[in-house]
Amino acid sequence: MVGAVWDVVVVGAGPAGAAAALAARRAGAARVLLLDRYDFPRDKACGDGIAAHALDVLAELGVTGAVDGYPPLPALRLVGPGGGTVARALPRPAYTVPRKVFDARLVRAAVEAGVELRRHTVRAVEVGADRVVLDGDLAGRTVVGADGAGSVLRRALGHPVNPDRHLALAIRGYAPAPPGPPEQLIVTSAERWPAYAWAFPIGDGRANVGYGEVLRGEPLTRAHLVDRMAALLPGTDPATVTDLRAHHLPLSTHRPAPGRGRVLLAGDALSLINPFTGEGIFYALRSGALAGAAAAGAPADAARRYAAALRARLGVHLRHSSAAAWLARRRWVVDAVIGAAGRDERVYRTVVELGLGDGRLDARTLAAVAAGVPRPRGAGNDRPSRDAPPRH
Repeated sequence: MVGAVWDVVVVGAGPAGAAAALAARRAGAARVLLLDRYDFPRDKACGDGIAAHALDVLAELGVTGAVDGYPPLPALRLVGPGGGTVARALPRPAYTVPRKVFDARLVRAAVEAGVELRRHTVRAVEVGADRVVLDGDLAGRTVVGADGAGSVLRRALGHPVNPDRHLALAIRGYAPAPPGPPEQLIVTSAERWPAYAWAFPIGDGRANVGYGEVLRGEPLTRAHLVDRMAALLPGTDPATVTDLRAHHLPLSTHRPAPGRGRVLLAGDALSLINPFTGEGIFYALRSGALAGAAAAGAPADAARRYAAALRARLGVHLRHSSAAAWLARRRWVVDAVIGAAGRDERVYRTVVELGLGDGRLDARTLAAVAAGVPRPRGAGNDRPSRDAPPRH
């Protein structure tokens, strides 16, 4: 039997869900229920990287202290498939905060804002004329699905999981931090491209390390992922890596509709993973905040308002990041990007904004990258030859 009807129910208490709950409360929703199948704190497989753009969203929601106690990472080093490297200061520092800490802090902020948190695993969704009923006994005038890559709410709207080439698989663990100045490290791979490994120092002597690649119709084993991580991060001994966990990354190049009627999707449930870098926390927070604000208004019109807000805030960026991902399928384009970023700091900043936030491509960056692309050997070849005639 259905009891009281909540103004907004949010399914999933990760960054997208916590942001949605906070935004709903700030937009005037009196009763907000936040559901998650786990108690907090809990681990979540992720690169743990928190870009400055994510902190901007939290500041808008009134959340402070999310990265307290973790030192800033002032620089990012990128290694191209061909071995070229660029290392520069980030426009604004990033942080590495284990999700066990970061997510718990956001949930606590939501509870302190008046959100009710409840442990519950949603299995059934029934969309009615004036409410959405979950598992027969929980109801909300509007429901936000922030329940991750395997979203139950997404399936309820009729959207299957992302197909191959729009879905990645990654493995994450914790290892001794590499020597040298603290910096984020991303090492792309010429083998099995698109793929890359990462090492993000936490500040406590450890680093979050991992490897991921885009799925292309063949199964990937845990051993394969670990072997590739070790190959790309030579100082990382798999025997010293703890807490290894794999996770899927639904890329933003294949997004479903952001909602229908009273049901909205945010974060991973909406396939909001940057296809260029695999970043998802900024997207989760931004989409969650927009979804929560839309959910707190007139319920019957929530999906339309949310879609419009998402399009206005992220639409151009998502088109540009998809274009960048399409170009980056060619390894030599990535090598050209690394070279251009090394020559021109403004290009580097554009690449960072596109990969970690809501930046856009610009003519200067495209021209600098094009100048570094070698001449193609012929149609269909991935690695061009210097002997090919110029194209006009």
